[in-house]
Amino acid sequence: MYDVWKNALAEIEQQISSANYSTWFQDTSLISTQNGDIKINVKNTFYVKQLQNRYYDIIKKALENNNVPVKTISFEVQTTNRHKIRPREITKDTSINNHLNEIRNSIHPQPKNHLNSSLSETGLNQKYTLDTFIVGSNNDLAFSAAKSIIDSPGTRYNPFFLYGGPGLGKTHLVQAIGNELIRRNPNYRVFYTPISHFYSDFIDSIQNGKGKEFNRKFQKLDCLIIDDFQLIVNKEKSQEEFFNIFNDLYQLNKQIIVTSDRLPNQIKTVDERLASRLTWAGAFDLQLPKFEDKCAILRAKAEQIGAEIEEDAIEYIAENVNTNIRDLEGKFSTILLMSEVRGLTPLELIQNGSVSVDTTSKMRPVSPKQVVEKVAKYYDLSVAELKSKSRVSHIMLARQVAMFLLSKELKLSTNKVASEVNVKDHTTVMHGIKKIEKSLKLNFTLRDQIEEIKERLYG
Repeated sequence: MYDVWKNALAEIEQQISSANYSTWFQDTSLISTQNGDIKINVKNTFYVKQLQNRYYDIIKKALENNNVPVKTISFEVQTTNRHKIRPREITKDTSINNHLNEIRNSIHPQPKNHLNSSLSETGLNQKYTLDTFIVGSNNDLAFSAAKSIIDSPGTRYNPFFLYGGPGLGKTHLVQAIGNELIRRNPNYRVFYTPISHFYSDFIDSIQNGKGKEFNRKFQKLDCLIIDDFQLIVNKEKSQEEFFNIFNDLYQLNKQIIVTSDRLPNQIKTVDERLASRLTWAGAFDLQLPKFEDKCAILRAKAEQIGAEIEEDAIEYIAENVNTNIRDLEGKFSTILLMSEVRGLTPLELIQNGSVSVDTTSKMRPVSPKQVVEKVAKYYDLSVAELKSKSRVSHIMLARQVAMFLLSKELKLSTNKVASEVNVKDHTTVMHGIKKIEKSLKLNFTLRDQIEEIKERLYG
């Protein structure tokens, strides 16, 4: 059976991209082919939907080409002894505070202390692993690159630059890379540090006359992981030191990994040479998870901690938490704790109104008129100009931002949005909203503008 699946995978690999093969097929195995009912082992429930929807026909043909009759194909989530997750047991003696702290720690592990007198400490949190990183359409390319780095560090994806908004899993993924590198080779020298710690340690070393010693410690590394690079703004000396360390490690084919909330060339005051070098091997972004991604994350989290939660409750949380993964998991944990305290299931809590999962609600309500006025004022326009038929670029942008906020913040229908900004029909609104959504993935200036407008709305 192993040879059959191995041959089928070899055929599949020829038909799809290497990134997609690595992400969706590398961790699969064949369970059974009895009576033409094919059962395939996959990593988690998200893989089931992806393989079913995107690759069913390819898998069927590959198996048939290897003389395996196929009537049906099903995908099952099975755990091996090595990857088995044991449900956390909660006894009657477990206090509520301890329970909450356990859940919080499983979601937001605290990093270890940063660089001190030696690099014997990796700075890594061992709770961040590839097994607990949920792969979805919002992060599959970055995950595939991460696996390539683990297989061959310092080669294809070096440096590895990972960017995206807060709470999307950047720290989890890069620390998982470091932990897996060490698991495979305990002698591999990895060090993780937020850029703010790098900066403060560098200043301390200069003040204590140990600048050369600081630099030499980094030269001994096999892999350097820098988190939150965007905070290096206005730190010229630290940039220069990092630039030198970067060059030295790169010349030695040592792996360099950097995270940020935006691309290097969108960070003010960052040296152009450094910004260019950081994206030599490209840049990978983590995007907001889609509905299916959020459901998969919550199912995996429930399995990890041994919690019981109805599918309808999972879907309700996924539908209503529209900020980031951190908020999604935080709200999930709160509901589980309330469920235990009140003796109700998560779905019963939601149905009887005991808990709200809308994390997008703000301090005070705003009206459609206020949204239009605030957007117009922010872009130095009158309301009449924003609502005009003008196709001047900066007026069109303001109009589309207003459409986006009216839809996403106030949940207005497209017809109602069209009425508020004085456009003909809902199709124009749909186009404007989609254009803003697409721009937000890469245009961090626009992202900052919208966040500032929201602060003025709700402040």
